[in-house]
Amino acid sequence: MERRFFGLDFDVYVPGRWYLAEPTSPAGQTVPNIWAFVEGRPVAPPELLRVPLSRPGRPLDFDKTTVGGTPIVGARVAYVFREMAPDDVQLFPVVVEGQREPYYLLNVARTVRCIDDAACEEVQRFTEEDGDPERLGEYRSVSGLRIDKSKVRDARVFRLWGYHIPIIVDEEVKAALEANGIAGGKFEEV
Repeated sequence: MERRFFGLDFDVYVPGRWYLAEPTSPAGQTVPNIWAFVEGRPVAPPELLRVPLSRPGRPLDFDKTTVGGTPIVGARVAYVFREMAPDDVQLFPVVVEGQREPYYLLNVARTVRCIDDAACEEVQRFTEEDGDPERLGEYRSVSGLRIDKSKVRDARVFRLWGYHIPIIVDEEVKAALEANGIAGGKFEEV
């Protein structure tokens, strides 16, 4: 049976939800390279970061920060990732404003080159005309994302080469997250 995969994103339609601002150092300084946490590669453990709220509200088990899109997860979600995909993710403790419960910055530390251009509704890639040679061939946008599952191999949680926005999880990780009651997360099959 062929494995199924899903894009995991935050659900902006949760009534009364909170909104997280970008993580800062304990002294309130911005993190120098906040984008490192969404690039799909391992990073050195940061100092204990603080996550302020940009708007108070209902705490969520899965959310992303406002600008960088850094995933912040509660303990139940962290447990699933730690148990089911230890080679694919890094979890760094963070202090979320107003919360006593543990939260973690989720760094998806694996990238897989598997977007199926022909099966997607539309893909746009960076070209030489864009003037960004480092991004040449990467994806500017992808609509109706579909992946070539034969290229995934043993990855359970990963980001996509050339298009780091989505977090992709396999169906077993999805089922475990749902069984643990992931408030704030939504899934779409890819």
